[in-house]
Amino acid sequence: MEPGGYAVLDATFHALADPTRRAILARLTTGEASVTELAAPFQMSQPAISKHLRVLEDAGLIERRIDRQWRMVRVRPEALRAVDDWVAHYRAFWNEALDRLEKLLNEDGDGESDGQ
Repeated sequence: MEPGGYAVLDATFHALADPTRRAILARLTTGEASVTELAAPFQMSQPAISKHLRVLEDAGLIERRIDRQWRMVRVRPEALRAVDDWVAHYRAFWNEALDRLEKLLNEDGDGESDGQ
């Protein structure tokens, strides 16, 4: 992991830890939305939604822009690259460990290691 990479991961995992923020991101995968549209499914105040959006924005997961009188939000899928890289590292680790275990079990199953 490159320097500063863990800070990015920490911010991303913090942002993804909250179910409201995950729901907002899921909604944004279908396309850009206004803050009002994003707030509609939740029973919380506009300031509360804005706080969630700030966490997502600080983690680099979304970007906001002004379109006339509308505050629009869109997802930044490339921001999840650090998480994907981190998971890929551990996926490779576990795949290698499971391959070694499978090889070991196959050797035992052949009767080679028990002297028969």
